[in-house]
Amino acid sequence: MPFPSRRLLLAGLAATPAAAMAQDLPAGWPDRVIRLVVPAAGGAGTADTIARLLAQELDKRLPQRTVVENRPGANGNVGATAVARAAPDGQTFLFSWSGTLATSPALYRDLSFDPRRDFEPVILLGNVPNILVVNNALGVRTLAELTERLRREPGALSFGSSGNGSSMHLAGELYRQRTGTEMVHIPYAGIQQGFTDLFTGRIQVMFNLVTGAAPQVRGGQVTPVAILSDRRSPVLPEVPTTAELGMPGLEFGSWFAILAPRGTPAPVRAAMNRLVNEILQQPESRARLEGQGLDIIGGEPARLSALLEEDLKRHAELVRFSGIRVE
Repeated sequence: MPFPSRRLLLAGLAATPAAAMAQDLPAGWPDRVIRLVVPAAGGAGTADTIARLLAQELDKRLPQRTVVENRPGANGNVGATAVARAAPDGQTFLFSWSGTLATSPALYRDLSFDPRRDFEPVILLGNVPNILVVNNALGVRTLAELTERLRREPGALSFGSSGNGSSMHLAGELYRQRTGTEMVHIPYAGIQQGFTDLFTGRIQVMFNLVTGAAPQVRGGQVTPVAILSDRRSPVLPEVPTTAELGMPGLEFGSWFAILAPRGTPAPVRAAMNRLVNEILQQPESRARLEGQGLDIIGGEPARLSALLEEDLKRHAELVRFSGIRVE
């Protein structure tokens, strides 16, 4: 089932003042600070920014504060493990993404958590698609031109990503798999160095989240080829999608979700789901989230469960195809 069919949006939800909302919270809702654990460094990046926007909106709707707790390390595995081991009392939630939840099980031999066993799904927030960009001097302007060039010169071009097993890396592997082409993968610990090499021609192609590449596209420093999605991004609406360009299966991004430790009471999880759905549909908060490149989804926890099951298989296939492994 393709990703777009899971984008059924809710409508007609409105924000509720915190005082009134407190009366609607279930028995067992914690009376202490709510911890939203983000397995990434604070102060930068799409994940941290989205999580803090959500925390700000939750503060308006809850009688207590929601605090973002950054727990970076090992592609998000450190933070995910901390939440898996947390008390299931409704005080702690995990804000995570597809790389940690769907890729890590295939990438790491001894993973310290199981995304199915250790967490309860709360809500699928949305997806930030990847964009394919190339060096301006390459002379490539379209997806068809790039694919033809790679078929003529297999292995002659290099593509950069933010690291082995990242969303950007797997987007490149999906492109190679779908087109039957060859490129050399160059992983970067710091993506800015990757962009520097792309500007100078040391690498010729890059896959990156649309928000990460938007400044370089707008500044004319790179040539945008396609958004790996079925729908144009509000961040770069002028860039066509892979679906428009005749490759509807070439869709890859990072989806973001909220989960709770296994055993967290169902009424608590349902209340958090309802609150976040309201935030996703409130016009001002929705616009802010879309400004971060988030293609909003929302809905019931079952939507997150279905996507996780699908992507555990999909990402495992791409990891096998790429041949990478992290010990």
